[in-house]
Amino acid sequence: MKIYFTRHGETEWNSRNIICGITDIELTEKGRLQARELADRLSENHRDIDMIISSPMKRAVETASYSAKALGITPQTDIRLTEWNYGSYEGKHRDAEGFLESKLEFGCRMPDGGESVFDVVNRVYGLLDELWKKYPDKTILLVCHGGICRVIETYFRNMTREEFAGFFMGNCELRTGVRNK
Repeated sequence: MKIYFTRHGETEWNSRNIICGITDIELTEKGRLQARELADRLSENHRDIDMIISSPMKRAVETASYSAKALGITPQTDIRLTEWNYGSYEGKHRDAEGFLESKLEFGCRMPDGGESVFDVVNRVYGLLDELWKKYPDKTILLVCHGGICRVIETYFRNMTREEFAGFFMGNCELRTGVRNK
């Protein structure tokens, strides 16, 4: 199984370095341009994509729609690709006191109903394991979020806690993971 994964295009909160999490925010014009450019790159260089699965959040669905159109694929959504629930950190600047430390404490939930690293890893790895069992010979594009991309990256490569917490993926950046039979 080959997985391409990407983070959605820019949102207003991304441009201001604000934590979005499960707040359902739309793309900016720059984000739409990024999504169109991603679709062009995929159409030119990655015609091997068999499926597109997106987070159900607006910013990911819209990003996926451009690639789906360019590749002639009907996109699907999966709730397990929904961004991390950051609890009371949502809507705050990424430099908010305690935010980085919270990402280092794998078993602790984010404050006020947020998810722990383990919560997010369990749901995302569950999806990836399911895809690998159902589609071992397919190439799949996942369109999701920065926090989810961080978890997908760990599925394919070992990371220290510090690497995990510091991992950043730009808007519409494309990465690849391969899992062999």
